[in-house]
Amino acid sequence: MTPLTFGPAGRRLFGIFHAPATGLAPASAVLLCPPMGQELFRAQRFLRVLSDRLARAGVAVLRFDYHGTGDSPGDDEDGDMAGWQGDVAAAHAELRRRAGAVPVAWCGARLGATLAAAAAHAAAQGPQHLLMWDPVLDGAAYLRALREAHASVLIKSFCLPVPGLRRRLAAEPDAYTEGPLGYGLSARLRQELRELVPQRVALSPAHGTTVLAMPQDTAAQAWAEAQRALARPVQRVPFAHTWGWTEDQQRPGQATMVPAEPLQQLLQRLRAPAEATA
Repeated sequence: MTPLTFGPAGRRLFGIFHAPATGLAPASAVLLCPPMGQELFRAQRFLRVLSDRLARAGVAVLRFDYHGTGDSPGDDEDGDMAGWQGDVAAAHAELRRRAGAVPVAWCGARLGATLAAAAAHAAAQGPQHLLMWDPVLDGAAYLRALREAHASVLIKSFCLPVPGLRRRLAAEPDAYTEGPLGYGLSARLRQELRELVPQRVALSPAHGTTVLAMPQDTAAQAWAEAQRALARPVQRVPFAHTWGWTEDQQRPGQATMVPAEPLQQLLQRLRAPAEATA
């Protein structure tokens, strides 16, 4: 496991490279495109374990932080979709430099999946396969969920009057969107999210795509079907495990922060990116 910085001089990024534990040259490589904010915090241990397990299987892995997130330079308020899309491309170039000419898969979680799809669509040479884990396809709904989660935390943690918080949520569309759950969102990013709709999330025909989503996620199902109608090679796989992206994973009924079911699902689909495109 090697910490590193990469990217252009004015936009350096922090990442961690996991070389194959076998000591041999990798047969494939995986770029992990993380979620943002509290979702990133909740997923950090999972992504670390996923990276270690892939490295044990001979896969080279790079996980990284977007500009203004995690350990990368910049402030929360510096984040925007276009800039983060460029960060994905920079991370891909760094992974190719370190892993060599091997098949590469991208795995994006939540907003990271959306960014990965956009970056792959724009790339001249992108991944051989894209795995989208619970992608954010409706940005306005995503913002609403974040602010409602923020309000719920305030109620539970500080015993604040519920009616006042609920009235503010109903009366002010922007309430609790500037820094939901302790992570700042720039005005530009909030506007980009409001404009994000499924029709604007496009896939490239140059790679296969797997969408892992809950069975009841009808929006993801409809989006995948629309992409197939455009001759995009995409499959949707029901993902039965309920992941609390903004919740403490130590809640009742989910005693581990690295639940086995989603870990095995991702490992199975990321060990051999070349086979995933077949």
